[in-house]
Amino acid sequence: MAEKREAYELLLIEEADAWFEYLETTRGQTETRYGEVELWAWARLNQRLRAVKTKRAKLRPAAA
Repeated sequence: MAEKREAYELLLIEEADAWFEYLETTRGQTETRYGEVELWAWARLNQRLRAVKTKRAKLRPAAA
């Protein structure tokens, strides 16, 4: 049971890290640079969140 909880907590950390990466990438950019970077940052964020969601889905059946 502790292993499952630890795995879930690691996924939460990974999800938070993805959001922080997005914020760090887009924060403080000029308007022009923001327009260039934001699309990439958003795509990367979505990719990382999909990976977390997939891992979480695999974790749930194991918990049942």
